[in-house]
Amino acid sequence: MPDAQLNNIYPPSAFYFKVMFGGTHETTDTSFQEVSGISSEVDLESVVEGGENRFVHQLPKGIKHPNLELKRGIAPKDSPLVKWCITVMEGEFIKAIETKIVRVFLMNEEKKPIRGWLFDSAYPVKWEIASFGSTKNEVAIEKIIMNYTFSKRIV
Repeated sequence: MPDAQLNNIYPPSAFYFKVMFGGTHETTDTSFQEVSGISSEVDLESVVEGGENRFVHQLPKGIKHPNLELKRGIAPKDSPLVKWCITVMEGEFIKAIETKIVRVFLMNEEKKPIRGWLFDSAYPVKWEIASFGSTKNEVAIEKIIMNYTFSKRIV
């Protein structure tokens, strides 16, 4: 099947995706169970026009984005992402926070990206460990929430 046809399969599966941090090199610290927060919304400002009572103007004033959320099984302490989170969360802001580019790709069966998003100047703002339960038989999950400056579609 030609590449053009692979990219046009509808609807694509949402379970095969790839997350990359930093430049174009691939690291082994990018396996996630779930990615959410890929969204953009126009922020509106209400403006009332004097003498006009039938409606209120809604004017665009910018684009806002939710935080990017990444979930996975708890990683070892020597993981580059864990080290980055520790530096930000426990660094007491002695040094400037290091930001990174985060890229998320939705992949097809041929391991080729069919959609991709770039999140610029991202850094962790919350690092959460899911609750432990003695009666459950589940993988321990960590959730890393990241703020970023802007996002754009890259594929």
